[in-house]
Amino acid sequence: MGLEDRAKAAAKNIEGKAQEAVGNVTGDPETQAKGKSKQAEANVRNVVEDVKDNIKDAQNDEH
Repeated sequence: MGLEDRAKAAAKNIEGKAQEAVGNVTGDPETQAKGKSKQAEANVRNVVEDVKDNIKDAQNDEH
């Protein structure tokens, strides 16, 4: 499941970068903000996956 979630986060990040770029080109601050928000969401998803991986690694080290 981790790989799928990371792929979704990467897609969300790309989507956010594109949306922010459109906002930059059109001068629309709302579109820029939405793009940055999507990028932040992608970063949070990656952090969550990192935490899950660290927990799994710690559990495997205990055995």
